[in-house]
Amino acid sequence: MSRELSLAEVFQLGYYWETKILLTAVKLDVFSALDGKAKPADDIAARIGADPSALTLLLNALVALRLLHREGDRYANSATAAAHLVRHSSQYIGHLLLLHDAEWDNWGKLEQTIRTGRRSVDRHVFETDPELGANVLAVLHRIGKQSGPDFAQRLQLSGPLRMLDLGGGAGTNSIAFCQTYPELTATIFDLPATLRLTEKTVKEAGLESRIALHPGDFNTDGLSGPYDLVLMSDILHYQTFETNEALVRKVFDHLVPGGRLVIKDRFLDETGTGPAWTTAFAVHILVNTQQGGCYKTGDAMEWMRRAGFASITELERTAVVQGVK
Repeated sequence: MSRELSLAEVFQLGYYWETKILLTAVKLDVFSALDGKAKPADDIAARIGADPSALTLLLNALVALRLLHREGDRYANSATAAAHLVRHSSQYIGHLLLLHDAEWDNWGKLEQTIRTGRRSVDRHVFETDPELGANVLAVLHRIGKQSGPDFAQRLQLSGPLRMLDLGGGAGTNSIAFCQTYPELTATIFDLPATLRLTEKTVKEAGLESRIALHPGDFNTDGLSGPYDLVLMSDILHYQTFETNEALVRKVFDHLVPGGRLVIKDRFLDETGTGPAWTTAFAVHILVNTQQGGCYKTGDAMEWMRRAGFASITELERTAVVQGVK
């Protein structure tokens, strides 16, 4: 049984100050300006084009947040900031934080959205800023490389299978599946702009002969096939209930008998009140997409039933659902 929140914790939930301080520091590229050398505020301000007095307040707050260190009048990156917030670092995650900053104004319209039920966004930020979208996908690809092989192994595949990775993004899952199963070949279906990054990651993995790229709109274009396995990973929350149901039916028609559809997404439980992070993500989708939504595991299983799948299983609670034709 969960305990009640304290008053102090309620206040903490209401503070967004620290979040905006970090996002602003990333947008100003403060951490890159401090790469490898401690500097006074005046030098940093000159480097990034800022007011020294105002910047000093920001830098002191970053010290309190343990992202910077200060000795005398000089500031330096913490080890964490140096690894993840300096732009040229191989572990840079700033693009993901820049995405959050780009969505800041949308969150400011949450009250209006809740009152009216009307969304203020007509296009996702990835459509309005394709470069940011590609950079975010690259960060997610690097993070996903750690969990991809484990996900592939849990499906326990075997033999010369043909896989379709719908909305496969940077190719993270297809690469992991091909590395785990030597006889598997994959087709990544995504928008042409996205596949420019995918081509790069597939080449870096040395899998050009086993992973094909298919540009298009998977809701309206043909999928080719047939396939032994179709994977939908984190694409359904950008679409409507009806569009997702139609896509599941479409996939069913492109599977061989005994073929599998695996849906991996951020599902809500049947009460709609958990998992906690997903309930917040559902609000994020509300204010940052034109028509997306977070769905329940039962919704995905119902789409599969209506499409005609013979066996439907929840492989991982509120995360992975499988249908077998």
